[in-house]
Amino acid sequence: MNDTYLAVIAVAVAVMAVIQVAAIVVAMRAVRRVGDTVSRLEGDLRPIVANLKSMSVDAARTASIASAQAQRAEQLIGDLTARVNSTAAVVEQTVIGPAREAYAVVQGLMAALSAFRQGAPSPGRRPASTEEEDSLFIG
Repeated sequence: MNDTYLAVIAVAVAVMAVIQVAAIVVAMRAVRRVGDTVSRLEGDLRPIVANLKSMSVDAARTASIASAQAQRAEQLIGDLTARVNSTAAVVEQTVIGPAREAYAVVQGLMAALSAFRQGAPSPGRRPASTEEEDSLFIG
């Protein structure tokens, strides 16, 4: 009976060895397939990564150009504002100031002409405005 047990054990060990060898062969094939798949994936991803790198370089260059253009526009607007302000100041000094003075002279002349037209009040005669005020008086 010992020989039978030994034979059964030997057969079981042989079967286990065959199963282990088969498992190793299957594992090796799976590793090779995974390696091939990873190689293909890397080959497919390299152009995508290269495109992403070039796009990021282009985006950075575009952003720097846009920033420079915005700074130029801001400087141009600032210069334009300063020129408009200086032009307005010059116009005010050269046109509006003398125009005000001329208007004041004209108003003075009109007041003088108005005073001459009305004539000097006579001693017995009161101005018309005082008579109107007296008629409005209630008392």
